[in-house]
Amino acid sequence: MTKGRTVATAVIGAAALLLSLAPMAEAAQCGNGPGGFEAWKREFSAEAQGKGIGQTAISALMQTNYASATIGADRSQHSFSLSLDQFLAKRGATTIVARGRSLKQSQAALFASIEQRYGVPPGPLIAIWGMETGFGSQRGNQNMLSSIATLAYDCRRPEFFTDQLYAALKLIDRGTLSGATRGSMHGEVGQTQFMPKNILAYGTGNLEVSANALSSTANFLKAHGWRAGAGYQPGEPNFAAIEAWNAAGVYQKAIALMGRQIDQGGGAAAAR
Repeated sequence: MTKGRTVATAVIGAAALLLSLAPMAEAAQCGNGPGGFEAWKREFSAEAQGKGIGQTAISALMQTNYASATIGADRSQHSFSLSLDQFLAKRGATTIVARGRSLKQSQAALFASIEQRYGVPPGPLIAIWGMETGFGSQRGNQNMLSSIATLAYDCRRPEFFTDQLYAALKLIDRGTLSGATRGSMHGEVGQTQFMPKNILAYGTGNLEVSANALSSTANFLKAHGWRAGAGYQPGEPNFAAIEAWNAAGVYQKAIALMGRQIDQGGGAAAAR
């Protein structure tokens, strides 16, 4: 090593030491109740501005309220611990399958177009649509941004929902969503209940419109490995894409079962 390189290395090392001794900016601190939410919003807003989030989204964030109902729902997701038969009964599988078969026929052109583009048949898409919102009839009436901001602040899963919050703020800056957008308890929006990060990655238009929501859902499944013509029951190639949609095993099996019943037609909804 030359003398010049030795001096340069020493200078770089000294600079690195000084940087390591400098005070680090602290991330907004999570909390377990409403008391610290307003202070957290101010801290998070400053961080978000530093990362390029615009004033429209920052203003919307500052108007959010602590969503106690969301926290309550987040702590009581008991249905995912049910057996498959119990889960199907609780979620109205018989009704979903019967209505789903009718929709498959009445909207055949739409589903044919989606399958041609993404390789996903009608059954699992219709099963997800029915399971998530009762075919659009139950899309939730919570303030989307308040729900997601509350969960990003809450200490239970702040990393996951912080990512969702940044995605929501980007969507507000773009005009895709607004601070007044309504959704379900965890901030899901649209006919098939998309979280903000998935809207950014897979959304194909206004998700309150069923055709867009179904296309977006097929886009998600294709991006997670769906192969046209392959099976989607547990152990078959496309089941992994359904697993990516929702982490709960009982939900995954219910979608696969109802999807098969819708695609094949005939038989009772509880048939295996």
